[in-house]
Amino acid sequence: MCGIIGYTGTDNAVPKMIKGLTVLEYRGYDSVGIAAQVGKKTELVKCKGRIGSLEEKLLVNPIENCSCAIGHTRWATHGGPSDANAHPHRAGNVVLVHNGIIENYKELKEELSAKGAKFLSETDTEVAAALINDCYQSCKDPIAAIRQATARMKGAFAFGILFDGYEGEVFVIRRGSPLILARGKDGYYLASDMTALLPFTKEYCAMREDQIAHLTRQGVTCYHNDKVFEPEWKVTNMTPESAQKGGYSHFMLKEIHEQPEAVLKSISPRINKAGLPDFSCDNITPDFWKQVKNIQIVACGSAMHAGMVGIRVLEDIAKIPTTVHIASEYRYHPPLMPDGTLVVVISQSGETADTLAALRYAKSLGVPTLGIVNAVETTIAREADRRIYTYAGPEIAVATTKGYCTQASVLWMIAAAIAHARGLISDASAKEIVNSLAKEVPAAMEKMLEQKDLFHKIAKSLVGHEHVFYIGRGMDYALSMEASLKLKEISYIHCEAYAAGELKHGTISLIEPGTPVLAISTEADLFDKTESNIREVRSRGAQVTLICREDIPVRKESADEVVSLPVSSPAATVFSALIAIQYIAFETASMLGCDIDRPRNLAKSVTVE
Repeated sequence: MCGIIGYTGTDNAVPKMIKGLTVLEYRGYDSVGIAAQVGKKTELVKCKGRIGSLEEKLLVNPIENCSCAIGHTRWATHGGPSDANAHPHRAGNVVLVHNGIIENYKELKEELSAKGAKFLSETDTEVAAALINDCYQSCKDPIAAIRQATARMKGAFAFGILFDGYEGEVFVIRRGSPLILARGKDGYYLASDMTALLPFTKEYCAMREDQIAHLTRQGVTCYHNDKVFEPEWKVTNMTPESAQKGGYSHFMLKEIHEQPEAVLKSISPRINKAGLPDFSCDNITPDFWKQVKNIQIVACGSAMHAGMVGIRVLEDIAKIPTTVHIASEYRYHPPLMPDGTLVVVISQSGETADTLAALRYAKSLGVPTLGIVNAVETTIAREADRRIYTYAGPEIAVATTKGYCTQASVLWMIAAAIAHARGLISDASAKEIVNSLAKEVPAAMEKMLEQKDLFHKIAKSLVGHEHVFYIGRGMDYALSMEASLKLKEISYIHCEAYAAGELKHGTISLIEPGTPVLAISTEADLFDKTESNIREVRSRGAQVTLICREDIPVRKESADEVVSLPVSSPAATVFSALIAIQYIAFETASMLGCDIDRPRNLAKSVTVE
């Protein structure tokens, strides 16, 4: 959700806050602010709006001689976007920024109000600051105060905290929400994720659950379960350039174009010298796959849609009964988990709150878990029994593209590995699937990227319409779900996905003359059925775009526009369709002048339930 940044050292802290917050803005952009220590005083500058609004305020009232500060960019939860609700929040001797949600803030607020505390905002964060301050008044020890206060909090949080009287010192703690520490030549940093730290350093340490860290200009001390220790610094292989636009107009467009390489990076480490699927780099052996009797995929949003693709390949190739569950619903109506169940949780960020809760629920029952994540050293990656990294690289745009693409490719590779381990497919067949994913898929996606003009033309036909529909059968219904989400989340056009055969059971009543319908057909044996559904909507005046295999002859009367997909392999056709649906959504949003990388009301990493 929100993004936090902090620094203490020998350099000017304010420019670092602005730089870090600019990188973190994809996590939230309803309001923004910093708290800067100037001598013994802590100055707060915050406002509704984006980073530019904060910079304007700092131009009018610049902060000088500051070498310790914390900053925050907000995605509103408790209380709407406003100056008052913007972080940081001050309560007595405490100034605090927060990513997460304090679930029991109302009862805590009532208790603190009875003690005389006054609140200026509607946020749960100000309550957290007041509770820490209340504890601090009793013990006069920042570490003890943080421990006492957070022991009473329910929910998720990552805090960056300044205390009056502790010049040049920042205190941090996390539970449920991500937080990274970093070491640079000029001091020490904290941030919600590594991308915000890349402009300053590559040395980092991911904080553990309920760990407290004390940052000074001289170093970092960590506290956990009454143990005191120094952080273990690691070096990331990410580069500042990897988190920049690289000449593209938007991060989303850049990330669409990065997908052929991202798939290759995700697949290559899982291919052995014989050209067979091999997950030994993930400490997963063929014997592990042999023990799996059924799979439950748990995820949210696009990751859940990737799981829908996973159902098809896991059942068709590996013959493993597979179900997909929305993470936010999983614990409230949990499925049966017979022996041999593997729970696979998928999350680009590795911090998705609902997915993490589902993981912990499965682990509490002793069920084996596997995490498919992109971000290294994240909570899901650490807590899952086994983990597979997708190696998609930084994904800055809120609407996922290469994250979804690499998740689907890893699931396809898992299907091949299980089928091969269980003797369901031969070496030759396994090699064919691997070759398809590693070579034919990237090549087909590159080919699709050359059809920008066609995607632009199709997008132009969608602009001005209030409703758009995607339809498909089988795998194509799964793709339609992701296509629909992409279009509505960045263009704000209402778009729904339907199984094509369900149209006549009610939803065809929504079709009017001119209504855009996009049909996907990647499976040749289902085309005739899909075409009959296309004719049904066309006869009622629909404007039809057909995203279809290039080897299927399409009658002129079947579609207004046709996007041809390469057919070098089944996987190549499917992943080519991904490029088409993402690019159409991008071009539509671009024509409408939407904020493509940061759609309204959305945040990249959903770290609250």
